[in-house]
Amino acid sequence: MKKKSPFFSIIIPCYNSASYIQECLDSLTKQSFTDWEAIVVNDASSDESSEIIEQYTSRDQRIHLLDKQINEGLHLARRSGVSISSGKYVLFLDSDDALAEEILSKVHFAISQTNPDIFRFGLTCVEQNGMNSHSAREFEAWANSPSSVSGGKQLLEDTFISPSEYGRDWHVTHKAFRGDICRQAFSVMSDTRLERAEDSYEFLVLASMSDLEISDTTIRGYIYNIGRGVTTDKSLSIQQFLAAANQMKLCWVAANAFAEDNQSALILKSSARLKERLVFSLMNDWKDRIPEKDKLEAAKQVSHVIGNTETSVELMRFVRDEAYTSLGYTNSSKAFVAWFELAKSLVQDEPNIPARYSQLEEAASRHVKEYNAAQELYFRQENHRVKIFASTHKDVNRFPCDTIQMIQVGSSGNSMRLFYCHRDDEGENISDRNPRYCELTAQYWAWKNVDADYYGFCHYRRYFDFSDTPHKENPYGEIMDDYIDAKAAKEYGLDDTNIERVVRQYDVITTPFGDLTEIIDEHGTPRALWEAAPLLHDDDLLRCYRILCKMYPDYKEDADAFFKGNKACFCNMFIMKKEIFFDYCSWMFPILEEFDRNTDYSTYSKEALRTPGHLSERLLNIYLMHHKRIGSNWKFKELQCVHFTNPEPAEELKPLDVFDKPIVPVVFAADDNYVPQLTTTVYSAMKNADPSYFYDVVVLQRNVAWDKQERLRDFFKQFPNMSLRFTNVERELSGYDLSTNNAHISIETYYRFLIQKLLPFYDKVLYLDSDIVINGDIAKLYNTDLQGKLLGAIRDIDFLANLNVKHGKRMGYAKNVLKMKNPYDYFQAGVLVLNTKAMRERYTIKQWLTYASNPAFIYNDQDVLNAHCEGEVLYLPWEWNVVHDCGGRVGNLFVQAPNDIYDAYMRSRNNPQIIHYAGFQKPWTDPDCDFASIYWRYARETPFYERLLKRVVKATAPKAPVIVTPAKPPRAVGEDNPIRKIIDPIMPIGSRRRELLKSIGRTVRGRR
Repeated sequence: MKKKSPFFSIIIPCYNSASYIQECLDSLTKQSFTDWEAIVVNDASSDESSEIIEQYTSRDQRIHLLDKQINEGLHLARRSGVSISSGKYVLFLDSDDALAEEILSKVHFAISQTNPDIFRFGLTCVEQNGMNSHSAREFEAWANSPSSVSGGKQLLEDTFISPSEYGRDWHVTHKAFRGDICRQAFSVMSDTRLERAEDSYEFLVLASMSDLEISDTTIRGYIYNIGRGVTTDKSLSIQQFLAAANQMKLCWVAANAFAEDNQSALILKSSARLKERLVFSLMNDWKDRIPEKDKLEAAKQVSHVIGNTETSVELMRFVRDEAYTSLGYTNSSKAFVAWFELAKSLVQDEPNIPARYSQLEEAASRHVKEYNAAQELYFRQENHRVKIFASTHKDVNRFPCDTIQMIQVGSSGNSMRLFYCHRDDEGENISDRNPRYCELTAQYWAWKNVDADYYGFCHYRRYFDFSDTPHKENPYGEIMDDYIDAKAAKEYGLDDTNIERVVRQYDVITTPFGDLTEIIDEHGTPRALWEAAPLLHDDDLLRCYRILCKMYPDYKEDADAFFKGNKACFCNMFIMKKEIFFDYCSWMFPILEEFDRNTDYSTYSKEALRTPGHLSERLLNIYLMHHKRIGSNWKFKELQCVHFTNPEPAEELKPLDVFDKPIVPVVFAADDNYVPQLTTTVYSAMKNADPSYFYDVVVLQRNVAWDKQERLRDFFKQFPNMSLRFTNVERELSGYDLSTNNAHISIETYYRFLIQKLLPFYDKVLYLDSDIVINGDIAKLYNTDLQGKLLGAIRDIDFLANLNVKHGKRMGYAKNVLKMKNPYDYFQAGVLVLNTKAMRERYTIKQWLTYASNPAFIYNDQDVLNAHCEGEVLYLPWEWNVVHDCGGRVGNLFVQAPNDIYDAYMRSRNNPQIIHYAGFQKPWTDPDCDFASIYWRYARETPFYERLLKRVVKATAPKAPVIVTPAKPPRAVGEDNPIRKIIDPIMPIGSRRRELLKSIGRTVRGRR
């Protein structure tokens, strides 16, 4: 009688595991589910493993021993065990690991519900032999990450071709494989000894033969004793590292051989990606486990095993990361500089450098330059004994002086690095208190870690005015300005020499002590000002006052005088001599620490959480008032505060990292109100776009709300062959008097002049208005050969028709104002193919915007382009800019255009590649206008469709009835008529004599 096959076959390779095998087998025999067999493959162990296993086989017939005489490694041990298995499903269990209680029962139940080819369950990491707990938790989280149902092609893609550096879990443990698939897979696997990362190869073969994987990692059934086997965090010698490299290489060689045998593009791609991930993992060991003194030599030697370019890619990855994380720290290691040079030397003779290397080298080079610049900056700053620290939490513009030194606050746990900043988490610090202490974390850091003669503090928005010129202040006592630049530095004396000159004359410098009966909403007293703040707690001020009085009784008089008085300085901005600053910090921080210890912040709002920062502003005033009262004889100075509304640097667009497709750069201009129309335009473009191109869509704007930007980015994720980027052009337009002379033309029309500067890495750019829909592929338009011309455009039939109107005004305008030699060459600027390289060589942005400031132009930027590009235009087919019939102009105006022009336009209406809703009639104001149905076909599929409908309703709603009061008939004698001076006295208005006179008058004029 044929023996019944068990449900599970559990394969347990064992080599010198006498210390662990009993724990492993006990976890099996204690399972309540009994329908299993265990095949323990003793791989020629030299310890007592075989004897221990035999004891179990003698007691439990489900346990079988396969005793090998020659040690062949983990992969071949599994292969041997699988070959004699008979279970419906196969599980792999390493001899130094174990199974959790009841796991076989749970897995059996899950499998019976879905009948998958592979069932993936969860694991629990148990640290052994001093393994780092953090590393164990990270591995556990990765291995237990949830995954969707997948199989076949999807399973290979998710596991091996994932864009994630770590990809999806490929371990063969904590998985159950259908037995017949598993036996078939192992039968075709390599008979080469594989011992490290063998799972990757084994799972590649298994996945390629499986159609369905089900995952439930909430079932934590595999107990992984991390640190017992090859997975450890102990240091490696160069020899051990090279041995691991050779073992891993055998795995990707085996995977590639399998892929080539199958002639499957997907398996070949998966095999290539498997190699990348194994190299990635191997070099992580180089970074984490090779001693610093051996790193360079180990990298050189491993390049002979895994390849020069492969080694260089990973070295550049580490350089990128190390250089970046070193920014802001003065005591960081500089070892990455040597790695950088080694990486470059390894690829210098390589004929084919991969794109990933180029990307990493570009990022690494940038961070190395930033690191070197930071080191140079720190060296210069150290020479200044006057140090004014400007707190920031983001990238901002800074003044070109070394006295003002930026410090990144709240740095603790913040991965962002600003190369020009100190960091408040270096040395002794309270960086983690920044959400409560605000810029005080910078003050604490300077107190504990910096040596100077003077210590000053300001903010990335607010700086002292060191000039000798008084400046106008707003109602809050601040000077308001726009940008941090050379002009502002000169205006406010923000240079090293001047700052040093001013500071060294005084002991203490603050912002002005303003009169609270006149500024900041005229609350009158500091206490009233606090109580008027809606998000601050009145009790907090009282508690701080009590702490102050208890800790420093001699300051009570000053605190009372301050809170009842009407003078205060704000912004926590000051400059103090060293001894004063140290005394102030020693006095203030204990008060705040006592307040902090006794405050429950659990229900505080974000602003209320900043209470210690707010309290410190008041404490500064009290401290200074105290020392004035007791006669400390400090020399005080008040300097005005300058508030910069736009401290952020101008946005800089970067080239896209796209190497597999040609890029089509497309630029739009929009404001916040025009987002729905912009969305429809871009959507129509992408619906008709060629997937073999990549479309870099850039939106120039000044006020598009962030939530709308995010909504658009999310919506356009459906098109993998496009990117959507927004850039603010406010700074570029500053200082120019730009307005439009047409109610239907917005200020955004001038943004196209900025394209040549904002996208310097493109020699040609497509510009499109946002009141169009696109029925054709704009890549065809972009690929137009401009033949050296400045731009490509379509003639403007509206303008050309106006040239033929009898009065001749438009012709005179074209010749006399625009100075055009041939006005019939006038083009429409809503669709342009721009030769930005040639435009940069011919005109500057300043020139364009100066031209655009001419108030005599009717069509503003369009007139500018026509006036200055005449003779340098390639005229494009009419189909690419078909203006619609706005207000009946096709029949009333366009017919006056030159005959050939009119015929060409009319033909283009039959096959419009781009429809332009130019003029006052738009689909969102008149849904019955020309070509409106095509517009709405696209619009209704966008997330802003309802907003467009709302505009239609508003535009077409009937007007409220107007009650008209009948007009009084005109007076026979006007108000200013001299005869009134004679008539009114003898015939007053309303008298019988007056009415008789009016009757006679009507008779004379025939009005009865």
